[in-house]
Amino acid sequence: MRPWSTSAVRDLRCLLNEWDPVGVADAVPDEYDCMLAPLLGRLHGGAGQEEIAAFLRYELEDHFGLDALGVRCDAVAARVTAWWACAGPGGGAADA
Repeated sequence: MRPWSTSAVRDLRCLLNEWDPVGVADAVPDEYDCMLAPLLGRLHGGAGQEEIAAFLRYELEDHFGLDALGVRCDAVAARVTAWWACAGPGGGAADA
């Protein structure tokens, strides 16, 4: 069983689509779904902003083939970890 709820997946998808480093979220809303489970797993495991930013940079470069410079991985990691702090296991995003 996943340690996160459907609303957590939806909320994280929304954050990634707002970031939209590839520039296709309007046409392909599931473009970043490949990052959802790994991100939620890391967050559930206690990953902080630096680890999340490193994961985002790696995914952009390795999976999407993009240069991660200039796409605000640190800022997005800050948003993701702040969201998780509010909505994570203690805030209702995780299943009991």
